[in-house]
Amino acid sequence: MRASFAAPGALMLVALALASVGCGSQEPELRTPTPAEARAALARSPPPLAALHRQGAELLDGELPAFRARLATLRGHPVVVNAWASWCRPCRYEMPFFQRLAVRYGRRIGFLGVNSADDDEPARAFLRKRWTAFPSYTDPDEEIADEIGARALPTTVFYDASGEVAFVHQGQYRDERDLREDIERYARRVS
Repeated sequence: MRASFAAPGALMLVALALASVGCGSQEPELRTPTPAEARAALARSPPPLAALHRQGAELLDGELPAFRARLATLRGHPVVVNAWASWCRPCRYEMPFFQRLAVRYGRRIGFLGVNSADDDEPARAFLRKRWTAFPSYTDPDEEIADEIGARALPTTVFYDASGEVAFVHQGQYRDERDLREDIERYARRVS
């Protein structure tokens, strides 16, 4: 699935517009798993998923080619991809949901992040504060965002086990339940 942008930086403009209307201005107060708790819960994951967990909260280079290669290694498992940026308030709002649900479902479903239209150092600082059980790929030129059909940040894309896009959710999840329902509907049922 591909989307085209009218101008470079389109994701930034859309996300800033969403943030300015108050969408996701407060982060939910949820307890998220510590790295040690996540590693314990995800022990004995299948090898392709265990490789994701070993790279938890890392910001990976390689951009679109590396992202495509990683998706190929995950064939046979559903995958949930979250496009985010450190400057995006709606992204910060929903990140605790991904932190928690990636641990809950991570032994059956792959999770990946895409840090789009962002600088590496603020993104790394974001991940140090909000540890995830999965890595994120750098996407400074929004090539991955274009590939996955992200028209705004955040965007979440659900791939089935064969690597086909099952669903694209544009914008912020308002609560963990909504994200969990989409995981159950578009990812878990095919695992």
